[in-house]
Formats: sequence, C-alpha cells, structure tokens
Amino acid sequence: MNIDPREISAMISAHTDPSAQPGAPRMDMYAGIHKALRAVMAHTLLALGRMDVTDEEEFASHCERVMDLLDLCRSHLQHENTFVHTAIEARAPGAARVLESEHVEHEAAIAALAAGITQLLGCAPAARPVATQALYRQLALFIAHNFEHMHAEETTHNSVLWAHYSDAELVEVHNALVASIPPEEMMAILRWLVPFMSPPERTALLADMRAHAPAPVFTGVLHSVKPHLTPYEWIKLMRSLGMSCEIAPPY
Repeated sequence: MNIDPREISAMISAHTDPSAQPGAPRMDMYAGIHKALRAVMAHTLLALGRMDVTDEEEFASHCERVMDLLDLCRSHLQHENTFVHTAIEARAPGAARVLESEHVEHEAAIAALAAGITQLLGCAPAARPVATQALYRQLALFIAHNFEHMHAEETTHNSVLWAHYSDAELVEVHNALVASIPPEEMMAILRWLVPFMSPPERTALLADMRAHAPAPVFTGVLHSVKPHLTPYEWIKLMRSLGMSCEIAPPY
C-alpha cells in the first residue's frame, strides 16, 4: 500500500494558489462508475459480514447479492476492455497492458468467488458460519485489490487518455460504452451510480438523461434512486433540476 499525500496536496495547491490558472476538469470516464462500484462493493461486503446464516431467506438473498456484485464486476471488466483499453492501445500501444493483465486476474477471482457462493449455498447449515467467514475474507481481499486497481486506472490510464484524446473524443468513447449496456443492467448501475455521486455530478447526469431519454425511463430512474437519497439530497436534486419534489408514478 502506497499512500502519497503529494497527490492531494498538488490538487489543493492548484485550486488555492491565486497565481495558478488550472484548466477545466478533463473528461473522466472512470469517476462516476468507480464511485458506484466502490459503493456496491462496500455495501455487499458489510451485508455479508452481518448476515444471519440461520435465517433461510436472509441467507439466500445475501448470497444472491454477492452473485449480483460479481456479475456487475464481470460486465464492467468487459466494458473497459472493449472500449477504454481499445482506445488506449489505439494511440499508446502497450499502455493498457499492465492493468489489463490485472483484469485477467480479476476474472479468475470472480469465477472463484462465484464457485464459493455455490458451495456455500449447498453446504450443511452447521457448516455455514465457517464457510461464510471464509467467503467474507476472500471477498474483502478481492475488493481491496479492486480499490487499488481503480485508483491506478484513474491516475495512470487517465493520464494516457488525456495526453492522446480530446474531451470530445473521450465523450464519444464513453457514449459508445454506455450505449452498449442493456437497459436492465443500466438500471442496476444507476441505483448505485446516482446516490453516490456528488450533487453537481448527480444533477449533470440526470439533466443529460432528461434531455435524451424517454420521459417514462427518466421518471423510472428517479423513482429507483429516490429511496437511496436523504430527504435533503432529494430536495436539493429536484431544485437543481427545476422539478417538483413530488414526481409522477413510474410508467
């Protein structure tokens, strides 16, 4: 683990030094989705750690929750490989090689964790506590490595992308990636994406969605994320969008 306070200090100095003239923030394809992944990973790990293995319904639903996380991680790897790594390699050959090799490791870890869930579901009730604790520790290690991996992408890969692409070009890559995601998967992502963004990020995303998505889809998204915002966050969001806090029923 390498904690470098210089990264934080550099950002603070750039925005507090009156003589500095920092440019506008660059297009960051990783920012939103990585906030969502960190949130769902943390929530899933915490849920697994507090699971009551003697409650059949809770046991089944929490195991399913881990499986859903693994499916999301697997899909995320595919999206990055297909769109982001392809863009990097097109203009900086070899620059994505190291982190792409970690994707291969993550795919193997996902398969192993999924097999562990299957074994846990099939084990005798008396063996559940020990098996669950073992799975919890393995999932924690997987998430820890993912957190480090995402930081590397946000720093190393973004540096390459920003050096070789304009923001307009990066928007095109991002839009193509988003367009490839099936609607059901997108709704699952938005449930974690919107609540864990900052208010300005949240407003920008939903304002763009309102401008381009069918009205019933936009309303459905609002209903899906509202339970995961505090009342004050919801009021602030609606004000920023120029909308009433009371929204029409979905669909």
